[in-house]
Amino acid sequence: MSNVQTRTVLWHLVFIGFAINYMICINLNITIVEMVIPTTTGNLTKSDVIPIHQEADTKLSITTTSNTTANVIEDINAANQRNISSGSSSTDVANHDIPDDQIRFNWNEYQQGLVLGSFFWAHWVTQIPGGILAKKYGTKLVFGLSNALGCWMCFLIPAVAQWDFRALIVLRVLQGLIMGFTWPAMHVMTAKWIPPNERSKFVTAYLGSSVGVAVFYPLFGYIMHWSSWMWVYHFCGIVGTVWWLGWLFLVYDSPAQHPRISEAELRYIEKSLGSSVQSTAAAALGTPWKSILLSRPVWMNVIAQWGVIWGMFTLMTQAPTYFSVIHNWNIRATGIFSGLPHLMRMIFALGFSLFADYLLKTEKISRTNIRKLAVTFSSIFMGFLLVALAYFGYNPTAAIILLTLAIMLHGTVSSGPLASMVDIAPNFAGIVMGLSSMIGVLPGFISPYIVGVLTLGNQTFEAWKVVFLICAAMLIGSGVLYVFFADSTLQKWNDFNSRADDKELKQLNNEDLRKKVEEIGR
Repeated sequence: MSNVQTRTVLWHLVFIGFAINYMICINLNITIVEMVIPTTTGNLTKSDVIPIHQEADTKLSITTTSNTTANVIEDINAANQRNISSGSSSTDVANHDIPDDQIRFNWNEYQQGLVLGSFFWAHWVTQIPGGILAKKYGTKLVFGLSNALGCWMCFLIPAVAQWDFRALIVLRVLQGLIMGFTWPAMHVMTAKWIPPNERSKFVTAYLGSSVGVAVFYPLFGYIMHWSSWMWVYHFCGIVGTVWWLGWLFLVYDSPAQHPRISEAELRYIEKSLGSSVQSTAAAALGTPWKSILLSRPVWMNVIAQWGVIWGMFTLMTQAPTYFSVIHNWNIRATGIFSGLPHLMRMIFALGFSLFADYLLKTEKISRTNIRKLAVTFSSIFMGFLLVALAYFGYNPTAAIILLTLAIMLHGTVSSGPLASMVDIAPNFAGIVMGLSSMIGVLPGFISPYIVGVLTLGNQTFEAWKVVFLICAAMLIGSGVLYVFFADSTLQKWNDFNSRADDKELKQLNNEDLRKKVEEIGR
């Protein structure tokens, strides 16, 4: 264990932490496929909650044109009527292939859009506070506790969903609010731990989120196949608790605080960071809010994040529904093919980050240009692939290939704006990330709302074509702006020495002026 670098241990725990983070974010995206009644006619109005018992070894085939589906809906309505008149808590609908003791809800596309987007309604509120709190109390506490609380709230989701879908929305809003602290908080730790020429590689740990999606989507599909959607949330709570215990005992806020770091590694980190990170002095001078808010490099990162988050969250949130409704795939296939692109995203991100760090270490390309190259892949090329998906996605094979390639290219975001925020201001990376995420996270609920409006009673390929074209426009537009106007050089306002010198100069000038006034007065 003594031969393992503490940065390596940190990378793995951050990687798993972000996988847990996105597990919480996306679990509802796939469980909602099994939580709701298949939408075909919109005439189910007898009850919002419909318990269905039946033999566990069969599966429901969702087809919008078959007589079988119509018969299922008629049977469910009839069963609901029996429940209402008899006061029974369950319905005996035999041979319709839904797992034992599973409960389904009569939520239309608009309501589903509200439920899916609610996680992000208040997610933006805690972005800047996440960076500020991490600077004051440390990333270990802020990131770790936010992740843990989000996981523990998963235990409540099955009961709350059965109570009222509006109560579920409130719970997801609170969950998103708490989880908003995490991403900006991690940038504070990255700035303290990781040398500049290793940042592209280390930030790939943030894309543990991709592996989380790739692993958990199919795993959740099989959990629902073997038992019910409720067990997905119990699983999330348990896994998150195990990770949190490891985080508590193995992670420290800075190299100097780590009891098991070697002297050689500590000296290497401190020498590599040099004078770019001066947390104590910078904190004493306060945050240069005006400089941050007027900084073109900051706003270019915000714009880039807006585009990539719109693209990522649209595909991540809606892919299960798209494959289930448009291509009529069962829950296991939906889970696998919704998760596969995210595994490819992580692999591509790791490969590109190693290439990027190599170019930086050998000084073959400037830091600014490597960030622009990354955004060219994650935004512009990804956008063109979504245009192709919009026109050729009616073919299931073409849909999965184009979706996989699009999400795979998105992986270079770890070498783009995510790394650039630390490049331009390591002392204030958490706050810059918080500002970026506060604005960039808005697509997390705007996009599901738009999808809900476009597909309400209109689950057609043409409706989804519009969804993908809007997504492509956001990606390409933001990417082009970044390539033309971005800058990833260290900003003057990050250096507390220059700010201190400015303040001292002003103080000296004021003293000189006061002395001259006193002399004139005499």
